[in-house]
Amino acid sequence: MVVQIAPDLSPNSTTIAPQTSAEKRSSYLAHLLALGQSVPSSLPPAIATAQAQAAARIPELAIPSSRHEDWRFTDLSALVQLQFQATPQVCSFTLGQLAALTIAEARHRLVFVDGHYSPSLSSVEDLPAGVTLGNIHQADPQRLAQVLGQQPGNEEVFTTLNTATFQDLAWIHLAEGVILDAPLHLIWMSTLDRQCPVVSQTRALILADRGSSLHLVEDFVTLGEGCTNGLASGTYFTNGVTEMVLGDNAFVHHSRLQRDGTGAFHIGKTAVSQGRDSRYVGVAIHLGAQMSRHNLEVVHQGEQAETELFGLALVNQAQVMDTHSSIWYQHPHCSSNQLYKAIVNDRGRSVFNGRVDVPQAAQLTNARQLNRNLLLSPQARVDTKPQLEIVADNVKCTHGATVSQLEDEEIFYFQSRGIDPLSAQHLLLDGFAAEILQKLPLESLRQSLGRCVACRMMDV
Repeated sequence: MVVQIAPDLSPNSTTIAPQTSAEKRSSYLAHLLALGQSVPSSLPPAIATAQAQAAARIPELAIPSSRHEDWRFTDLSALVQLQFQATPQVCSFTLGQLAALTIAEARHRLVFVDGHYSPSLSSVEDLPAGVTLGNIHQADPQRLAQVLGQQPGNEEVFTTLNTATFQDLAWIHLAEGVILDAPLHLIWMSTLDRQCPVVSQTRALILADRGSSLHLVEDFVTLGEGCTNGLASGTYFTNGVTEMVLGDNAFVHHSRLQRDGTGAFHIGKTAVSQGRDSRYVGVAIHLGAQMSRHNLEVVHQGEQAETELFGLALVNQAQVMDTHSSIWYQHPHCSSNQLYKAIVNDRGRSVFNGRVDVPQAAQLTNARQLNRNLLLSPQARVDTKPQLEIVADNVKCTHGATVSQLEDEEIFYFQSRGIDPLSAQHLLLDGFAAEILQKLPLESLRQSLGRCVACRMMDV
């Protein structure tokens, strides 16, 4: 028997209209805010104020859709279908498990698990004078209030969400003239919960005062079944913001490794402020997550600032890896050099948008930008948009983008010298990626990531 229930059409009846797509995205953002606020915290008053101000802006925002210009190639609909839980302040990892992630050359280490500092996994002993490493409890409250969330782009939706809900932060401060010889390894570990995935809001603040020098390896990773270089299984959401302030004549080399699990969602921002005569070198390696987005924003706050940005994405299966970079020149005699590469296989998709803004005041600017892509499958896709906005008239600015495949002539060249086709393909892929991997300052890191290229592209 089939029972049909007719709708009540009487004048006094009320119906609840289904939510529109925009309303769903706004509701989901509000849900993430409530989730983050449900975790008890003991943050300094100045931070609590900043978080309250950010939370007050959330109702005006929504999770972006493909109708937003900056998100038109990256679909977040799979993310908003998931239900997450808040991250507990309980570390479930041991030093023995961490051994698979450590870098031999890095004597100092900061480890955060689901956004919470883990002193037992960290190593901050024998620091030189003038170096402060730790979490929010080691931070200088006055400096923290002055610089947290003060860089351009702070109003972006995921940055606002992070500011409103982060529970802890990595604090790295180098005083004037201090040089930290050994690399510092900053590890953001995510836990896997198969019943209800977790969401973590990671936050880092790096202050390199006048004349200081730092080599930083920032590592987003999880431990689970599968390789730690982006092949561990499991679903979770990481929303991270890393802010750097380089004083005059300071130097920071920043290696950023995104090797989250295969089911992860990763949205990250790196915001860099450079003083006069400072130099920032950023190397970003993207390996994991089913969807990742990296917003890289650099502002020149003084003359003769130098910026070098390098990136490599290995995109497999149905992964989406999206990089949006912006360099804002504000003073003359500054320079930037950017090279971003992607190898895309299967039904993967790589997105690159590189913006360079050169206003009238930024005369004698020298800016170079190049995006190179290699497609290994008919279903692979690349969306690239180099974007120069130049108002100054005495500048030297170049940009370009290429999309290509492995050439039969190149394969034949190797075969004519006794190398089988599969090995020839791997050699060509290694050569394509090596230009970026060689920018990593640590030999052990270059070797381990170099092995990923052939390993992850075995089915070319």
